[in-house]
Formats: sequence, C-alpha cells, structure tokens
Amino acid sequence: MISKSKKKRASSLIWEAWQNGHALKDFPEDLAPSNRLEAYQIQMEYAGLSSKPIFGWKIAATSEAGQKHIGVSAPIAGLLLHENSYASGSKLIFENNRMAVAEPEFAFSMGKRLQPKQGLYTENEVFEAIDKLHLAIELPNSRFEHFEKVGEYKLIVDNACAHQFIIGNEVEFNWRETDLAKQKVTISTSPSTKNFGSGANVLRHPITALTWLINELSQNKIPIKNKAVVTTGSCTTPIPIKQGDNVVADFGKLGSISVAIE
Repeated sequence: MISKSKKKRASSLIWEAWQNGHALKDFPEDLAPSNRLEAYQIQMEYAGLSSKPIFGWKIAATSEAGQKHIGVSAPIAGLLLHENSYASGSKLIFENNRMAVAEPEFAFSMGKRLQPKQGLYTENEVFEAIDKLHLAIELPNSRFEHFEKVGEYKLIVDNACAHQFIIGNEVEFNWRETDLAKQKVTISTSPSTKNFGSGANVLRHPITALTWLINELSQNKIPIKNKAVVTTGSCTTPIPIKQGDNVVADFGKLGSISVAIE
C-alpha cells in the first residue's frame, strides 16, 4: 500500500501542474498507485487542496472512442471543483489546454446522500435519489504531456482529466418522463462545425452512467453527498475548440447552454 505521505506528494505534483498550467512528462513510479483504490485515495487529496467544498463528480471515457482516446479500458471518475465550475454564457480564457475539446453532457444534482455499501446500487435506487437535471459542457484537460500513454490509474490521479465545467440551470421540462438515451444532442463552435449524438452514447443511457459512478465510488469507499452534481460523459464526439469560439450545446426540447472561449 502506498503511504499517506506519498499520496500527498503524488497529489501535490498534479495540483501544482494544474494550478501553474504546465504538463508533466513523467510521474515518479514510487508515487504511482497500484490499483484503483489507491488512485482514488490520492485523488481525494484534492478536496483538501481546494479552497471550496467539492462541487461534484465527473465520468471520463463512457464510450469506446473515449476510452481509446485516453488509453483506458473502462470509465474513470474524477472530482468537480467548485472554483472550476461556471454558469452558461460564461467567457473563459483559452490557455494551456492540451486537450482543446468541448463535450456536451447530462448532469444530475443528487437529492440525498448515498453511502458506500457492500452490494451495488440499482438504477431505480439512483433514479429516485436524483433531485435535478442540468445541461452541461465540460472542457477537459490533463496534467500529463502524453495523457494517452500513462494508463488509467495515473489518469485517476490526474482527476480523470477534469478541468473546467459549465453547468446550466435546472431543466424545467419534465425530463423524468423523457427517454434521455434517445434525446438528440448537438454541440457546435460555428454554424458549419457541429458534432451530433445522443444520451445513448454514455454507457447506453445517462442514468446507467450515473449508476456506474455511484457504484464505482461506493466500491472504493467514497460516498456521494447530498446536492453533489454528477456529470455523466460526452453525448457526442468531443468537438475541437480554439480561441474565439462560441461553443453551444443543444439538447433539443430540454434546452441549450453555451460558453465563449477567449
């Protein structure tokens, strides 16, 4: 088992790179986790380094294409930090983002605390624990220069490539009676540059993806707190972004959100 002091050193390396906007070419092997539990324990150190309470959680690599893109065999979870969360319509400065993509996502605000337990949470249990649905755009990034080569444990330490998160107001449309898997989603940076997808692209259904996240954390002894926001992965192929883009994510009858890249 990796020691507490090494977990702190490992998290500090990523945190410093994140705050300073530089990329790590390698990572000390003596600080590297040997399993997912150790990786998430290192990741949780960011809660103490952040100046504000944790905002929620994200899922990375909910599609086969996404898994291939970052070099993992399964989805991974990461923390959403309050200081990196923004309202729809925000203007964000484009700097030091090596991934340079935007992803349209369904995000859920939880209405109750879900404790770790022995068995798995069912989709019905998770569905009943949801308070609100939000529309979201994620702008991921990595603190590794070659993020596609470091492997899933180090990418969990890298906070699952979490970076900036744009979240809309509560969806007022009766989404509980809507099949979110069939909901068409479009993300665009201009009238002629669009990517198309649907909720089915995140583990076949956003609720399935949310349930995966709850169980992933539960099996690693991490609770989901009441009011935590969970964003469930990109509904389309991530769209490349650059300075000057106005990114719009359109979720049809559920609404749309945007972010300007300056």
